[in-house]
Amino acid sequence: MMRVRIERANLLKALNHVHRVVERRNTIPILANVLMKAEGSELSLKATDLDLEIVDKAPASVEQPGSVTVPAHMLYDIVRKLPEGAEIALDSESGQAMALKAGRARFALQMLPDSDFPDLNAGDLPVSFPLSAEQLKRLIDRTQFAISTEETRYYLNGIYFHVMGEGANARLRAVATDGHRLAKAEVSAPAGSVGMPGVIVPRKTVGEVQKLLEDPQAEVAVSLSDSKIRLAIGDLVLTSKLIDGTFPDYERVIPKANDKVLTLDKSEFKNAVDRVSTISSDRGRAVKLSLTADKMVLAVNNPDSGSATDELPVGYESEPLDIGFNSKYLLDIADQLTSEEAIFKLADPGSPTLIQDSADSDAIYVLMPMRV
Repeated sequence: MMRVRIERANLLKALNHVHRVVERRNTIPILANVLMKAEGSELSLKATDLDLEIVDKAPASVEQPGSVTVPAHMLYDIVRKLPEGAEIALDSESGQAMALKAGRARFALQMLPDSDFPDLNAGDLPVSFPLSAEQLKRLIDRTQFAISTEETRYYLNGIYFHVMGEGANARLRAVATDGHRLAKAEVSAPAGSVGMPGVIVPRKTVGEVQKLLEDPQAEVAVSLSDSKIRLAIGDLVLTSKLIDGTFPDYERVIPKANDKVLTLDKSEFKNAVDRVSTISSDRGRAVKLSLTADKMVLAVNNPDSGSATDELPVGYESEPLDIGFNSKYLLDIADQLTSEEAIFKLADPGSPTLIQDSADSDAIYVLMPMRV
């Protein structure tokens, strides 16, 4: 039994946060549902895929406390299609279906027993620290694109968060790599984070967290163990399992002795890469960069459709160099750079190249070259 009245905007906001966790295809019927629990003056909503769980609360007028589970995506679509400002009445009195009424619209949604709904028991989370939403978003934004999608190396299917250094110099660092490129970003380590276990946060969780960080001023309460992480932002609580694996020693692939320095205008470079890569049939084709004194020629050659070249003025004073990169990877990195000028540190056509922002020393990118 549950009877509740709630504003459409409040219910939609909470549903928007939780419904994305629910997989569209489920072999376990209860996982397609959202658990709604009414008590006090609020309605709490919970959804899970057994690896990730999100709970959010919305203010509501509770006439009869209780809990029900109904299909998550269907409920979200109904609420989304109701007119703005509508008041929604939810009632599970019949026991078979939950009645949803708004204005003249009437819906009956099939329920499953709330006692079947799984709980992602986080257990003890010994490490906890605060982190601003702005900092967490920056760490994710700078590294997320480099997460591997290759299932065989499952330990690369997430972002590796860990603390480097001690005392005032300690840094909370995020690293992601797929073996072809690597992204590393860091912020000052928040109080309480030093000594935390290094954790790999799965790709799906990272994507959800990124969408939930709507207010950069908000503070995120982070709690973790070596197998689970919990992030609380106000009433919203996300709990996720971590990837059980060892992240590789990424420091080994970050070049230390690349002595050929190239500086260029990020926007001009991005546009030129985008232009010449139009000729390639797939986005993964190499673009060849030919560097001579203060000049770069970009070239793409596609035996099926033709070729393209473009030319840019750049800052470069080392000996001439021809090097090839995956054009999509170059564009992905260019999208993360925040300042006008990008710095490339190169060695030779077969060695990894280091890319960074001229103004942002907290993030670096490593890119493996391609043969051209």
